[in-house]
Amino acid sequence: MPRPRQRVRLQDGLWLDLNKVLREGLGPPGRIPWPVEIRWTSNRSGELAKGSMTIRKEGADRGFLRIVIDKLDQRLELIALPRHFGGQQWYFRCPVTSRKCSVMWMPPGASRFSSRQAWGKQVAYSTQFESKFDRAITAREKVKDRLIGELNRSEWELPPKPKWMRWHTYERLAAQYHLQQGIIDQCIASFVG
Repeated sequence: MPRPRQRVRLQDGLWLDLNKVLREGLGPPGRIPWPVEIRWTSNRSGELAKGSMTIRKEGADRGFLRIVIDKLDQRLELIALPRHFGGQQWYFRCPVTSRKCSVMWMPPGASRFSSRQAWGKQVAYSTQFESKFDRAITAREKVKDRLIGELNRSEWELPPKPKWMRWHTYERLAAQYHLQQGIIDQCIASFVG
């Protein structure tokens, strides 16, 4: 049985994924800050918000990200920790809990970005509002999305192994797919019976 909807869904708000920002080459740059336009969109309601983001490096392992959206003007601290085999991994430092995190959230009605843990019991992920049947469909489609590649989605139940994927990985994903399909079939059978 899904939980009653007493908390706010995190996915309905805004979020900053630092790993995605770095993968797209937006930072951390040198010591000169440069603004980048940022937008959040939703499949249901279109554009949620837009603003600007500035990333500035203040040393080899320190920096900050400044985000400006309408009335919000927030500065988020960035820290870098060494990786085991060299290089660095960048994190946000949560302004509330001081924990390191890769994603900062601003749920609907909030006035700032913070880590998931800072919001506590006020928020929940969207899957926490779903029934067992809906969660199984979501998980099954997630596996299918990972495998589908360039193939036509409507032609395949379980897509074939992509050329680049290892057989062990494909077999694990196929097992997850079949497990979720079994849960879906059970739910349908219990509903009909």
